[in-house]
Amino acid sequence: MIHTYKLDGMHCGSCVQSVQEALQAVDGVKKVAVSLNPQEAVVSMARHIDTATLDRAVKKAGAYTLTDEVQVIDTMGQHAGNAKADVLMMPAELNDLAEPSLTTYKPLLIILAFILGVTALVEVRLGAFTLGTFDAMRAMGTFMAGFFLVFSFFKLLDIEGFARSYRMYDIVAKAIPGYGYVYPFIELALGAAYLTNVNPVLTNWVTLVVMSISLVGVVKSVLDKKKIRCACLGSVFNLPMTTVTIVEDSLMIGMAALMLIMQ
Repeated sequence: MIHTYKLDGMHCGSCVQSVQEALQAVDGVKKVAVSLNPQEAVVSMARHIDTATLDRAVKKAGAYTLTDEVQVIDTMGQHAGNAKADVLMMPAELNDLAEPSLTTYKPLLIILAFILGVTALVEVRLGAFTLGTFDAMRAMGTFMAGFFLVFSFFKLLDIEGFARSYRMYDIVAKAIPGYGYVYPFIELALGAAYLTNVNPVLTNWVTLVVMSISLVGVVKSVLDKKKIRCACLGSVFNLPMTTVTIVEDSLMIGMAALMLIMQ
């Protein structure tokens, strides 16, 4: 079923994002499209969800209200309630939520390639390929340093936006909202620790624990088929939560575990 609701209290694009992410986090919601003018939310749901539940969700995101279901469309394109008879298809806003493609992840792929390239250049500078002094532990440490420093940078550009997106799926951030504001600094500290090689055993253990906890929320969101923004690059890029995020987190967990084994 696809339902359209009236909203109140939104004033900008950030408000739209907050409301959309709050609705997307509701159990049973498949897709959400929120507009500022008019202030409406188009919600596609797997099962019936009462208006009060949706209203409570948006209220948790800020001073917003959701009322007055104005349109209902069933999955066969037939209408119910007080819907207009001349609307016979899913709203365009929901159709625009296309499945992710390679282009969607272009920023992420470029960033990872950049970090990998810098790691290779560092090894070249140290004579890894000319003198045969390549060190896998050192290379992984450099890559991890670049990963955490770059990703924390994007999160810190809009820490409030990141925290808001992160608590939509992270199990700790859901329970402790302030964790979303602390997490970028955890990544920053891990990046600095890998870069300076300070207490590598502790650094790898912290990485293993932090990324494993993060992975739990990611896997749950993907399995539940939630249409939620991935907060890995903060709010700068609109990356969807998919198996790509699982691979990304798993890569960091795997590298941290491997470095612990090799130490």
